[in-house]
Amino acid sequence: MFFDIFTGLPLWVQVLFWAVLAITVSSFVSVTTLLVFAARFRARVRGDVRRDPGGMSEERFLWVFLVPALNEEVTIADSVARLRQVAATHVMFLVINDGSDDRTGEILDGMDDPRLRVLTRTAPHAREGKAAALNAAYAHVRSELRADPALSMWDEDHVIVVVVDADGRLDPEAPRSAARHFHDGGVGGVQSLVRIYNRRGWLTWAQDVEFSSFGLVFQAGRAWWGTANMGGNGQFNRLSALASIDDGSGPWRDRLTEDQDLGVRLIQAGWAGVQDNSVAIDQQGLNSLRRLYRQRVRWAQGSWQALELLRGIPRLRVPFLARVDSVYYLLTPALQLLTGFALVVSVVLAFASGVPYRPSHWWILIFFMTLSFGPGVVTLALRGGRWYSPFVALVLVIPYTAYSWIVFPVLAVGLFRQLSGRTSWAKTARETQGMDASAVGDTGGDGAHERRGAESDRTVTPP
Repeated sequence: MFFDIFTGLPLWVQVLFWAVLAITVSSFVSVTTLLVFAARFRARVRGDVRRDPGGMSEERFLWVFLVPALNEEVTIADSVARLRQVAATHVMFLVINDGSDDRTGEILDGMDDPRLRVLTRTAPHAREGKAAALNAAYAHVRSELRADPALSMWDEDHVIVVVVDADGRLDPEAPRSAARHFHDGGVGGVQSLVRIYNRRGWLTWAQDVEFSSFGLVFQAGRAWWGTANMGGNGQFNRLSALASIDDGSGPWRDRLTEDQDLGVRLIQAGWAGVQDNSVAIDQQGLNSLRRLYRQRVRWAQGSWQALELLRGIPRLRVPFLARVDSVYYLLTPALQLLTGFALVVSVVLAFASGVPYRPSHWWILIFFMTLSFGPGVVTLALRGGRWYSPFVALVLVIPYTAYSWIVFPVLAVGLFRQLSGRTSWAKTARETQGMDASAVGDTGGDGAHERRGAESDRTVTPP
């Protein structure tokens, strides 16, 4: 009875549908597994907090905040002002003015804070992308540590490099919370929970759900194994960990998702990656569907580029389940695209070939509905954190699923761009502080950089 559910369809369609069924089941198993380990990780963190409510001595570290900025006159003053409020004893703010031709440099020159330093990049080295800007800052930090007597006391194991984009609003308690994780010398990176602060409409609400669900479920589950990845904005990296993957030009590579690339390579180099959901970094979301598509195509193309990282999986020193999950994580764009193609095929068969668009057995519909919507309901309920959240999640899963499918075509567009060698992107404007959300610009790590080659950003829809 089970094995004849696709009987009567062309053979190639049967093979396709069986493959997608396997992907759907494996996705459900993956989410369930990560939920279990996420619960264990949260319990472990709660235990650490009970044992040391004040934090693991953040004063043992030098916190270096890197802020990439290109034409950020709209946000840079607010960004630096918020960073100056962080609860860190030893701190340095390094803003990379990456060839700005607006008032960014002028605004920075008017700030009087001994902790603030500005690294000004000019042509022909400016505007080469976020990875190049961060590598320049990384080299500057290392040279400063050696040359400045006030900083020479810090060894690279106790220097934490924090990336905060110009639209980022980091929780002031983030260093104290991150210090708990960096107390373990094997931890190379800690990623903060990413939230959207201008969530005034359906699109920005959905993006906030997407980011928070990714952190609360997928990242937290992987943090149990030490395989949580970095997200660009609000990521903390131990300087010695960055140095271990420095290929001569710096730890960041010229990739569309340079943050994902760096995080995976840190894990493959033997460092643990951890998610910290007790603090968040808020950033701008997109309230324009056109701009959202444009941003997500970059993310999708970056995920296709990340397939080359599969070669490093054998080097992972993690449990077997973590290895399997790491492969699944990197293969996500291919698995998602195949699933979307199967949906298109089913619709075409229904309307062009007369194949009934209905299950041959009633239990098949329940089975697929559970596998398709179950993970979304669970993550939405977990995000709510209230007794009534599961009931609200049953309602909210419909608009969130619609959002997921609306942006789904970016996988195909991203693949086409990658295969055709198109990697250039133009900068889009940020939302002015206090403006209506309809004026919002790009969010994520790449929004500050126009470039001749690739532009950085986060990865595509959470796997």
